[in-house]
Amino acid sequence: MQLLNLLFNRHHDTFQHGIHPPEHKEDTRDMAIRQFSFAPVVVLPLVQHIGAPSQAVVREGQEVSRGQLLATAGGYVSVPVHAPVSGTIRKIANVPSASGKMVPGIFLEAFPFSGQEVMEGTPVDLDTASPEEILKGVQDAGIVGLGGAAFPTHVKLKVPDDKHCEVLLLNGVECEPFLTTDHRVMLEQAEDIYMGVRYLLKATGAKRAIIGIEANKQNAADHLNAHLPKDLPLEVKVVPVKYPQGSEKMLITSTLGLEVPSGGLPIDVGVVVVNVATTAEIGRLLPHGQGIQERVVTITGPGVKKKGNYLIPIGTPLRYVLEEVGVEDNISEVYLGGPMMGMAVSNLDISITKGTSGILVFTDKEVKKQQKVYPCIKCGACVEACPMFLNPSQLGILAKNEAYQEMADHHNLMDCFECGSCSYECPSHIPLVQQFRIAKSMVRKRKSKAHAN
Repeated sequence: MQLLNLLFNRHHDTFQHGIHPPEHKEDTRDMAIRQFSFAPVVVLPLVQHIGAPSQAVVREGQEVSRGQLLATAGGYVSVPVHAPVSGTIRKIANVPSASGKMVPGIFLEAFPFSGQEVMEGTPVDLDTASPEEILKGVQDAGIVGLGGAAFPTHVKLKVPDDKHCEVLLLNGVECEPFLTTDHRVMLEQAEDIYMGVRYLLKATGAKRAIIGIEANKQNAADHLNAHLPKDLPLEVKVVPVKYPQGSEKMLITSTLGLEVPSGGLPIDVGVVVVNVATTAEIGRLLPHGQGIQERVVTITGPGVKKKGNYLIPIGTPLRYVLEEVGVEDNISEVYLGGPMMGMAVSNLDISITKGTSGILVFTDKEVKKQQKVYPCIKCGACVEACPMFLNPSQLGILAKNEAYQEMADHHNLMDCFECGSCSYECPSHIPLVQQFRIAKSMVRKRKSKAHAN
């Protein structure tokens, strides 16, 4: 019986499968957040979130103040854009994005020594605001998921009429190697997190909240517990270190022992999941009715000279960032986000956006030459790694044969959230997750075309 209890508790302390890549967090985890310098010109893409692009409401030549509305939401699944610095609108034109596409954007030339005063808006009063007014305040602040997904937060917080939110789950896991952004936010912005929790509890109707934190951030858990307001129904739960525990579904299993059904969402099991940095921004901005102008970004990797966690104005050009922190002469790759789910950039003239959680720079020494891809040897390593219990080997064979619809209809392709665990473990170096991204894209295009017809 004791052994059975031990196995049961282990199952509910974490999710099954997953991997343990090297953490590489030691260079920045103890470095306090520092304000980054203001670039002479910031470039603000109007497509830096999932959903409809923002719509510019300023004109070329117009002078604007920091925090001023520059673009309104282009629909319900959209958010506005605010000025990260005071300055002059120099141009409204297409700008390069991390995806490689050109998107509409605003070029804002900063005034000298600008950026300190922020325009106040209409505060969202916690005591009197309705849940709907809080959601509108979140949208008006331009807040999206700061963990990297950049999904408009007000949409995620809207609980459907036929659902009920029992638990607000705050994601403080930050399982991606190298990244320490959320870690520092929990250590340095605890009061903003607590205020954000109060807004989120009222918006979702949840009666309690849990912050999930991996064991390698014990000091953050201790700090939050030590300063936890007595009237706040919030529990800090430390979970074992494992990748990809930062995924919503994995964290729900680790902290609550619940499983989100295939094709389902966290609200299907009574949970709403919000990143801790997103929560802190809600707690910081809504009491003043302000829009988001900057975010914390981890800048690290072997190719970076001045590593750290920086508060960077949104729209800061990547090239300017790298010049300011200094990079080695032989840099080979630059990633936005982490090495597992982040994106290698092909253009340094893109901007820091709301979804940029990290900038990783690698040199020729770390980036291996293109490894030869061998046939699948049926070892099962990818199957053991997949946290969604898919069969990446079988999916890979189908992808090679372009049997995309079969992958979706009979092998749960759309449950894959592209964590990269299968590719990481594959001894044949098969680019499985890249194949799945293509397959999912094709399935979505065909579905969209079918609906259009």
